[in-house]
Amino acid sequence: MRTDLVSEPGDATRPNEDFAGVGLPASGQGGCVILLDGVTPPRDGTGCLHSVPWFTARLGGALTELTVSGRDLTLPEILSRAIGRTADAHAQTCELSHPRTPQATVVLTRWSADTLEYLVLSDSALLLRSPDGTVTPVLDDRLARLPRSALATDALIDAHLRNKEGGFFTAAADPAVASRAVTGTVPRREVHALAALTDGATRWTEKFHEGDWTALFDLVAKDGARCLVDRVRELETADREERAFLGRSKTHDDATAVYVEL
Repeated sequence: MRTDLVSEPGDATRPNEDFAGVGLPASGQGGCVILLDGVTPPRDGTGCLHSVPWFTARLGGALTELTVSGRDLTLPEILSRAIGRTADAHAQTCELSHPRTPQATVVLTRWSADTLEYLVLSDSALLLRSPDGTVTPVLDDRLARLPRSALATDALIDAHLRNKEGGFFTAAADPAVASRAVTGTVPRREVHALAALTDGATRWTEKFHEGDWTALFDLVAKDGARCLVDRVRELETADREERAFLGRSKTHDDATAVYVEL
């Protein structure tokens, strides 16, 4: 098995809000990948005493432990329990009903000798490559399908779209959101390799249009996750002034890529 993981903050002066891990149980049977992209909070706060990295570290840690040890649990059950466990850790001190309480996108995948399960919530991406080379993206595209006018202001997003029916969903403080994730199971023999990516890394395809999902996967498989992040940084810097590709988006975003060859 080959694994490759790179995670880099968008700003060296700020903590990385992403979380990523690869779990390989001591039994040697199967494994898992956990990927979180913490949602950067607005300047007017979140109602929480804790930072987004605090949240992603605890949610990611809970997901890792439950995914490795809870083989009898489904991935939605694991996400639900992990969200509940994390919420309990700060429910007494923080306003968890605040629409910007710390939250994250989620990619979670687990494989055994026979099957590979996956869960995707919000705009991080999971790519699966079959033995014949076909790359299948697993995406939760609800945020991408919203009209641009609906995303005009953070206040509008919080009031009508964030974790609301007809909008999009993230892992925050409500365990029930796990039922909103994109999930599935495929035979293990149909997956040769996989890549999990936060939207800071998928900019190569989704923002800068340097290539499709297959081309992105080829880049990571051949040249490594570090190469993908470096290419994204070069493209972001080149577009810093013109903003032909980034538009209103911040110039640099936290970027994380995990590659696993089964």
